[in-house]
Amino acid sequence: MNPYILAILLFGLGLGTTITFASSHWLLAWMGLEMNTLAIIPLMAQHHHPRAVEATTKYFLTQAAAAATLLFASVTNAWLMGQWEIQQITHPLPSTMITLALALKIGLAPLHAWLPEVLQGLDLTTGLILSTWQKLAPFALILQLQPSNSTLLIILGLTSTLIGGWGGLNQTQLRKILAYSSIAHLGWMILVLQFSPSITLLTLLTYLIMTFSTFLVFKFNKSTNINTLATSWAKAPGLTTLTPLILLSLGGLPPLTGFMPKWLILQELTKQGLAPTATLAALSALLSLYFYLRLSYAMTLTISPNNLTGSTPWRLPSSQLTYPLATSTAMTICLLPLTPAISALLTS
Repeated sequence: MNPYILAILLFGLGLGTTITFASSHWLLAWMGLEMNTLAIIPLMAQHHHPRAVEATTKYFLTQAAAAATLLFASVTNAWLMGQWEIQQITHPLPSTMITLALALKIGLAPLHAWLPEVLQGLDLTTGLILSTWQKLAPFALILQLQPSNSTLLIILGLTSTLIGGWGGLNQTQLRKILAYSSIAHLGWMILVLQFSPSITLLTLLTYLIMTFSTFLVFKFNKSTNINTLATSWAKAPGLTTLTPLILLSLGGLPPLTGFMPKWLILQELTKQGLAPTATLAALSALLSLYFYLRLSYAMTLTISPNNLTGSTPWRLPSSQLTYPLATSTAMTICLLPLTPAISALLTS
């Protein structure tokens, strides 16, 4: 892609998200979301592959449906209550419609079906943008909406954690596994949203760091399925040693960074008297942990002299920058000891 066009599209992405962040009016927030969608579509379709075009079409249709529902709900709220302010959504009908529209935008279960299919059709770089940056603007709106729909948010959160775990179990494609991982993580964020928005933001931040490093590892190895991952030790032995730690951090195992948000969320849910919800969420994390362990096993425990299903690739030098990968990997593995300091910041 022409670098000038790429710069304009990335600027459009940034501007759309910034407009949504800065808006207090529903129309302006909707405009920001639409700019975001329209800026990423050429990035998704840039390879002219049938799968990429199909993924782009699916993404456009779901985002357009979500944006139309959002606009309809905000107009309904203006008609019923005479208010266009984002934080003045008091009527239950527009409030529920907006929550569901934003859930469709970010891919929360049961409105998640588009996300694995779309992510599977994209290259890893665009997939990274879709899994991280594109979640920010709708999430900012969900944060401002709470706590209007407590039961709905808990149902969405639990369904997402369970489906995010179940869906990834039988997958061999890494992008689909990452899509289900994204659904499960978003479920955890939504669960605690109404009780502690600060913990939700912390979970979002750790999710962004962990997903960033996972995508960069797969991009460095040029891996898109488990078989190519199993032969990646020949390319970067040092990175192959660290990758299971990144994956287990995504799964939320101590003493890695990914354990911190899960620990704080379970603690908060228990404080709020929602022990059954916390138990179900913790059990659903075991499902996710299984497929992260499966990836770790394929990557590090099937090393020669075992028979491999794929052929060992050439060790060609990678053109990818390693500094972002090194930084995000260190943060993905090592931030758990900062939990007391972060907890103090959250409560102050």
